[in-house]
Amino acid sequence: MHVTVPTLAGTICGQWKGEVAAFQGIPYAAPPFGPRRLMPPEPPQPWTGVRDALVPGPAAPQPGYHPAMAALLEEAVSTGEDCLNLNVWTPAPGLTGGRLPVMVWIHGGAFRNGSASLPSYDGTRLAADGAVCVTLNYRLGAEGFLLLPDGTANLGLLDQIAALQWVHDNITQFGGDPDNVTVFGQSAGAICITTLMAMPHARGLFRRAITQSGAGHHSHPENIARRITERLAALAGTEPTREGLAVVPPERLVAANAALGQEIARATDPAQWGESAGGGTTVLPVVDGSTLPQRPVDAIAGGAGRDIDLLTGTTSDEFRLFLVPLGMGPRITDEALTGFLAGLGLDPERARAVYSAKHPGATPGDLLSAAMSDHAYRIPALRVAESRAAHGADTYVYEFARPSPALDGALGACHMAEVGYVFGNLDSPLTGPGAPPELSDVIRRAWLSFARTGKPADAPADAPAGAVPHWPAYGGRRSVMRLGDGAPAVLDDPAPDERRLWTGLRDAAPVPA
Repeated sequence: MHVTVPTLAGTICGQWKGEVAAFQGIPYAAPPFGPRRLMPPEPPQPWTGVRDALVPGPAAPQPGYHPAMAALLEEAVSTGEDCLNLNVWTPAPGLTGGRLPVMVWIHGGAFRNGSASLPSYDGTRLAADGAVCVTLNYRLGAEGFLLLPDGTANLGLLDQIAALQWVHDNITQFGGDPDNVTVFGQSAGAICITTLMAMPHARGLFRRAITQSGAGHHSHPENIARRITERLAALAGTEPTREGLAVVPPERLVAANAALGQEIARATDPAQWGESAGGGTTVLPVVDGSTLPQRPVDAIAGGAGRDIDLLTGTTSDEFRLFLVPLGMGPRITDEALTGFLAGLGLDPERARAVYSAKHPGATPGDLLSAAMSDHAYRIPALRVAESRAAHGADTYVYEFARPSPALDGALGACHMAEVGYVFGNLDSPLTGPGAPPELSDVIRRAWLSFARTGKPADAPADAPAGAVPHWPAYGGRRSVMRLGDGAPAVLDDPAPDERRLWTGLRDAAPVPA
């Protein structure tokens, strides 16, 4: 059965799916191509009559994943120029007096892949549980994150801000509360959210944030960003200007970005590529002094975003997603491990002893994975929590610990392993088969509680089995909620020896996805 809802640009037609209405492919900005290419987003062209919102819109042009990863990760079904669109799931369309919490999802994908319409991100279950769920597309790769000579930067982030403005202006028509918006996302999406917390243009557009496996260290200063732009343009066969890049077909820019990633991975002087050293990423948010005045983690240390409630966390074995499928683990020798640890700024002998004690019998590849999981994910998340605590801002920290069944369990609780549980969609390659629905119930309950109240849980003593227990904010006891097999449990300062290894080191490293 179809259902219509008015928006500022025109009326749209969605459809009921059980008790939830879905509206897909809604334009929140004009297509960013043609005369608008490599320009900040502009409002969508209004329409008359009723516009169908029955199928997902295209995602941004992208390369897709390495074949070894494609069997594990969902990919965008369609891409195209009209990519600034979003999807809404709501149990209360047209109920303008509704005050449901709004949850806006920003997808990951190393700033070069991803889609708002992947099956894992279907918002039906979250909406059925009492929220309005929104997922959005934004520009990726060169289209979204280059620094142009005139100072234009962070177009992908400006797209996200435009989508949040659309939510603010229109979500009451879907039963949502524009004053109670939670932005949640994973990996590059989580990095974007932490960056939005430091961006003046995003102030007032969201009240709460949930960052899954991504924090505030990963960005480029202007000199690195210019180098990225210049080299990518050269690989695309054009000048590093808006005029030069704007006439290059999107697929050629995508190919140039991929070629740049390979160059960075082979670089003899990786430091020249900043936090993209290693080739896991090329483009990142740019500290341009205007749209993004400071590196996000530094801005947060100075108090930025302290009025935004934050829930953040990581998985136990983040980096195994990048080592195991590509067969890289067995190729890590003792000598290579020593070099990697030293390159991270650690004392290799001490670090190896600490990680070996925590992971008895681990191979050099296993130890590298553990160190990189800390370096790129866990420690950055903890530093954000610590900085916020210094300003009196509560942050709730989790660790997702249930191993993925994929590749016979060799991935452990890897990067992205929690996403299906958050949405209640348990059929993805990393989640199923055999994913316990009760774990999804616990996580959704916590995420929805946070979206409603700013607290993930405060269960009474007589709460039913499976309820999330009292979840203290991260502070002097360094409390972390462990979510995995068995009942949720609060751990105080888990892995303290590993945490202390990173004391005094300036920041963390590139994020592969």
